[in-house]
Amino acid sequence: MTTPPYALVTTTTDAEVKARTLAADVIGSRLAACAQIHPVSSVYRWEGRVEHAQEWRVDFKTRGDLVDELAARLGELHDYETPEIIAVPLLGGSADYLAWISAETRGQSARP
Repeated sequence: MTTPPYALVTTTTDAEVKARTLAADVIGSRLAACAQIHPVSSVYRWEGRVEHAQEWRVDFKTRGDLVDELAARLGELHDYETPEIIAVPLLGGSADYLAWISAETRGQSARP
């Protein structure tokens, strides 16, 4: 599969302070250019039961070639047994915004 030039990587956690800590680490490491934090209400199956939880979703804007490294870093930092870490390719966007993502992340290997 071809690596997309840009991606949105999402994770969730159970506290705003944890979401902000994840965001600060990832942005500080230049694995993403931006992190947006949102309160969410989650319903999911865990260990045979349907669970309802208030969580905090963090959406990271990054380059496609950094997704694996970003996912590994989130896995190291996360306190969930099985954290949600998913990546969605960005199919397009403002050329200036995408160039900014490239400029604010490690290296310069992304295609504008």
